[in-house]
Amino acid sequence: MFTYTLRRLLTAVPTVLIISLVIFMLLELAPGDPMSDVPLTVPPEVKAKMREALGLDQPGWVRYLLWLKQFFWVEPLHLIDHYFGTAYGADMQRVISWQTRSPVSELIIQRLPQTLWVVGMGYLVGVSLAVPIGVLSAYKQYSWFDQIGTFVSMIGFSVPTFFTGVLLIVVFSVHLNWFPSIYDTTLVVNSWPTFVAQVKQMVMPVAVLALYNAAQVSRYMRASMLDNLGQDYVRTARAKGMREKTVVLIHVLRNSMIPVVTVIALGVPSIFAGAIITEQVFKVNGLGQLLINAIQVNDLPMVQTLTFIFAVLIVAFNLIADVMYGILDPRIRYD
Repeated sequence: MFTYTLRRLLTAVPTVLIISLVIFMLLELAPGDPMSDVPLTVPPEVKAKMREALGLDQPGWVRYLLWLKQFFWVEPLHLIDHYFGTAYGADMQRVISWQTRSPVSELIIQRLPQTLWVVGMGYLVGVSLAVPIGVLSAYKQYSWFDQIGTFVSMIGFSVPTFFTGVLLIVVFSVHLNWFPSIYDTTLVVNSWPTFVAQVKQMVMPVAVLALYNAAQVSRYMRASMLDNLGQDYVRTARAKGMREKTVVLIHVLRNSMIPVVTVIALGVPSIFAGAIITEQVFKVNGLGQLLINAIQVNDLPMVQTLTFIFAVLIVAFNLIADVMYGILDPRIRYD
């Protein structure tokens, strides 16, 4: 298992480096100039010093290597400084946002908890609902439960999240006045009333994301279960007198989870990207809104860093999916 994991990890490293180069070059070649918003009254020599301060006077390959160094070496050391009080990265230059002139990592850390609360909870609720729904729909194929599950899944997968979010706001905020339509990121949970307020403002964005993810995962779970329920090993297990619960929940479910693991693992980074729209609808002050604002003001360091983080998440969870393959099906380790 260690050799299998190491082989997958060695494959992921050059993949991440290639992705970083592609992201950097695409954004470098994109139209726009950070100096375009500078007033015309500013003297040219001042603009030249500003470009030098931002590192724009250096060649592209130099900026790329410095960006990699800052992302993989300088920023982690500053995080160690922040949490453990050491002084490893105290004098090292960090990735600076062109808009706020603040370190990009600090801005991301400030916004990350809001995104994790909403996106993480939405994904956990979605997967927790999708797996049992998919299993039960496959076991009771063409039953009323299967028909309802298929109908709801098709709606959840087909309807975009921005439409679902607006619909929930109109129904539950405007007409029923049950939940707030705007997510209050300044709310501090330190008592029971504030905890209730936090739960109420999370209900609708979490429901939007959970519906979309549950619809996708439950369909894969159902299809995989149906494929395995007709296999010979299932008939053999039943012929040996095993309980139906043991056959379905141990033998069939384990083999059915192999393709579903890919959907679940790769869905984690994709929901971060998909939550950008949901955060805009409910005014969640998270990473999605930070990325949209950075794109609007042409803040390339922020856009490059956030985009690269999403790409690293995809590669990392792809690696996790490969490792889970080896755990669920030992034959894959020796392919």
